Amino acid sequence: MSIWSSELSGVLHHETIDSVVLRDNPLGDPHVRPIWVYTPPGYDGGDARYPVIYVIQGYSGAVTMWGNRTPFRQPFVETADRVFAEGRAPGCVIVYVDAWTAYGGSQFVDSPGTGRYHTYLCDEVVPWVDARYRTIADPAARAISGKSSGGFGAMITPMLRPDLFGLLATHAGDNLYEYAYLNEFAKATRALREYGHDIQAWWADFNSRVALTKEEDMSLVMVLGCSAAFSADPDGTPRLPFDPRTGQLIPELWERWLAWDPVRMIDRYADALRGLSAVWIDAGTRDEWFLDLGAEAFHDGLRRIGVPADRIHFELFPAGHGAIDYRYPLAVAWLAERLRRD
Repeated sequence: MSIWSSELSGVLHHETIDSVVLRDNPLGDPHVRPIWVYTPPGYDGGDARYPVIYVIQGYSGAVTMWGNRTPFRQPFVETADRVFAEGRAPGCVIVYVDAWTAYGGSQFVDSPGTGRYHTYLCDEVVPWVDARYRTIADPAARAISGKSSGGFGAMITPMLRPDLFGLLATHAGDNLYEYAYLNEFAKATRALREYGHDIQAWWADFNSRVALTKEEDMSLVMVLGCSAAFSADPDGTPRLPFDPRTGQLIPELWERWLAWDPVRMIDRYADALRGLSAVWIDAGTRDEWFLDLGAEAFHDGLRRIGVPADRIHFELFPAGHGAIDYRYPLAVAWLAERLRRD
């Protein structure tokens, strides 16, 4: 293992995509986005078509972060490459999607508070990739994978677009919101005392200094960003789903969040879920947002509606929410064996 860059056996293409639907987005974020497309060993020497795994990131993730190195570990781009280079699974195209916003993330949904990121992913990125690379343009040959908020996106996208995605992998995906979010609301309420109970006052302060230099910053940016995704007004104003003075839930706004809870979406999208050919679900048993409980609930919900056990890989492992990137190539190998091939 090298702490310095390693040569890939496949090829990582650094490209950009000019999005129509992200133009004039409410946060003024760029509509020309980086996109990384990995082609496996052997791709350049033939004319075969390949299945595709789309990879989306957790909150505060941007596509360039897939190249970040940490001590004693290789970045996911390299560990995924090794899956194919070592013959542990047949080759796949892997697409690394950028959905960064000024708030640090989009939750991969369409919202007046952030922009049309679900439409961007499904109606722009997927056709763009299919037009430029030798892919198999079929939901049985197309998977989506992610961790945390990316795991949430990986769960909901095949429900909403079964015509595009037929397989998924979720690593500690946002789920079972009463455990994942309510504690964050309580922490945010306490933190907002310093800002007159006004999250926009905190946001102004956040943007006036070096980011993430106060203890409350990450919690508040997630609450603000998710409010922009799930409970924004039609004019784009984020609405907190709780009273910023007392922390008490505002039922009509909290219900809008709950409508995006993957566990609660299962029955509404049961037909789409039963049509999936493979589902990978995992989480650490010490997850700080209790997403191991969410993983259990999502797994139980799939089994309850009749998704066969042999289509599901479910696993809890000893870990918290962070430093679980070693799990990602395991899911890549498992999905690669189950993706349709011509």
